[in-house]
Amino acid sequence: MTMTEPLTPVTAAPTAVRPPLPVKMVIAGGFGVGKTTTVGSISEIEPLTTEAAITEVAAGVDDLTLTPAKTTTTVAMDFGCVTIDPTLKLYLFGTPGQERFGFMWDDIVEGAVGGLVVVDTRRLDDCYAAVDYFEHKGIPFAVAVNAFDGKVEHSLEEVRWALDVSEGVPVLVFDARDRGSVRDALLVVLEQALARTEG
Repeated sequence: MTMTEPLTPVTAAPTAVRPPLPVKMVIAGGFGVGKTTTVGSISEIEPLTTEAAITEVAAGVDDLTLTPAKTTTTVAMDFGCVTIDPTLKLYLFGTPGQERFGFMWDDIVEGAVGGLVVVDTRRLDDCYAAVDYFEHKGIPFAVAVNAFDGKVEHSLEEVRWALDVSEGVPVLVFDARDRGSVRDALLVVLEQALARTEG
């Protein structure tokens, strides 16, 4: 080859693009606290829900006092997904809120890296079962106080005290209707899960 001949450009071999790592996360909490709304507001696909009409019998069992407009309830689970970045995709599984559907929890939670316990401060006792479940199973979780009508009834320290969760469990305020707010809450749970693996 002479100096006057053009150089053939050297191109790098194409690198395989890896699909994002699938990560399972559970959205839990009591009846009517905003779990289905949480999944729906951030999912990049049309969320799969298993909503059923609230019958007169169910209305007699489930307290609708603070959610009078609620006409349906989750009877199995909600499902959605969101890509956090090119390396990570969250698969969200929302649990049913009523204790009578608690037998499904072990299957729903299997393989999850963490959980987000959604709380309505007007009905703190409704989320005790979810908090106890994650603590008993040793699954990292955060408590997310849903700001109904843009406000919460109790301070975060009062919520922490009432739920008797350790200082290591994040307690935060979020809006289940707001995509960015839900994303931030989920990232807190991811940080908890990561800290657990590094600890």
